[in-house]
Amino acid sequence: MKVMLISTNSLSCPYPAYPLGLDYVSYAISPDHQVKITDINDFEDYASLKEIIRDFSPDLIGLSIRNIDNTSTTDPKSFIAQYQELTEMIRVHSEVPVVLGGSGFSIFPHEILKALKADFGIIGEGERLAALLKALQQKEDISNIPGLVINGSEKSVTTFLPPPFPRRFDAGSSHLKYYLKKGGMLNLQTKRGCHFKCIYCTYPHIEGHKLRLMPPEQVADTALELQKAGAKYLFITDSAFNADYRHSIEVARAFQKARVSVPWGAFFKPTVAHDDYYKILADAGLTHVEFGTESLSDRVLTAYRKPFRRRHVFKSHKAANDAGVYVAHYFLMGGPGEDAKSVDKTLNAIDRLDKTVLFLFCGMRIYPHTALYDIAINEAQIDRLQNLLEPVFYQPKSISIQEIIHKVKKKAEERSNLIVGSGGEETARIISKMHERGFSGPLWERLIR
Repeated sequence: MKVMLISTNSLSCPYPAYPLGLDYVSYAISPDHQVKITDINDFEDYASLKEIIRDFSPDLIGLSIRNIDNTSTTDPKSFIAQYQELTEMIRVHSEVPVVLGGSGFSIFPHEILKALKADFGIIGEGERLAALLKALQQKEDISNIPGLVINGSEKSVTTFLPPPFPRRFDAGSSHLKYYLKKGGMLNLQTKRGCHFKCIYCTYPHIEGHKLRLMPPEQVADTALELQKAGAKYLFITDSAFNADYRHSIEVARAFQKARVSVPWGAFFKPTVAHDDYYKILADAGLTHVEFGTESLSDRVLTAYRKPFRRRHVFKSHKAANDAGVYVAHYFLMGGPGEDAKSVDKTLNAIDRLDKTVLFLFCGMRIYPHTALYDIAINEAQIDRLQNLLEPVFYQPKSISIQEIIHKVKKKAEERSNLIVGSGGEETARIISKMHERGFSGPLWERLIR
């Protein structure tokens, strides 16, 4: 069969993200099918995409849906209408089955399938598309395929695939050039799954609660392949790179052995590692550490079910700074347990975080399949029949989101290295211009104070 896979993600704030998942899907189905990956960022409008559909004449079209919205209370944007417009255009120019997948889809499978009027959807790992293609080709029963959702049916069963996860990376693909021009940032995974229990996070639902580690040598080979293709910076997309300290060190040493020379960064939990941890990673090319700190109130961290406390944040911060890497902290304010006292405690304590950039997000998006969803149900903030495709944010009992935003913006006036949310369109515009001038990477390190 001829299969067209389309990356629908056009979110470029603060910078665009390479469609990593489609590389894995492509590998899974390419031995038996002709595959073409198309990226919506490649086109100014849908006219060119119409031509590609006509010229390739696919037997099936898959849409990867990464983002439902931008999870921002200060600059909210929903993308469902954009996806509806895309699927309507596809239906005009093709009568083949449309299959949905991606992390965003996996959170709201039935709702999005209905909204976009697609035929099928894949929950979780898109590699299972291979099973659907085989069944369709051989006219077999598809109802028991793990992770498959059929339009009009509420049935779905999700299982997770075992490692390893080979990736088919096409260095000659047209969409690759777009990301190389936009800062040269490409990405890779070292593991799937998340064993943490943060109340708001969808990673365990999408990837499973158990860590599934990829062989370090395989990760390093992929990194080297991306480097040879022109990558100037690599970002590791794991929920937390240091969720398994031993494995992350093995990956770093595999990078050294493979002679990976481009800088790289990742997301980290500020849990305490041994003294040389960040130095080992820095010696292997790590340049950027992004901590998911969330709060500097132990009471709030407990309510969020974080696996660390504020003392661990400061210790981790110092360890990363001492290793000579750039450090950023991400805060998520306004969840259960938040009040004026805890907000002030966090805003006052961030002054102790030196040589860093601080991203403060105000408001916690409620997603299904999370503990926060159950909390919001029990507090009657939402009901189980409510459609959450349009962003709904948790409302703390003792402080309003608007009051939190006011406090954060006031604090931002004092510190040029404090960014409200991801910085909005203005920050994205500045980063885009810097990328056009030849700068690479995330660039937030230029705000460090």
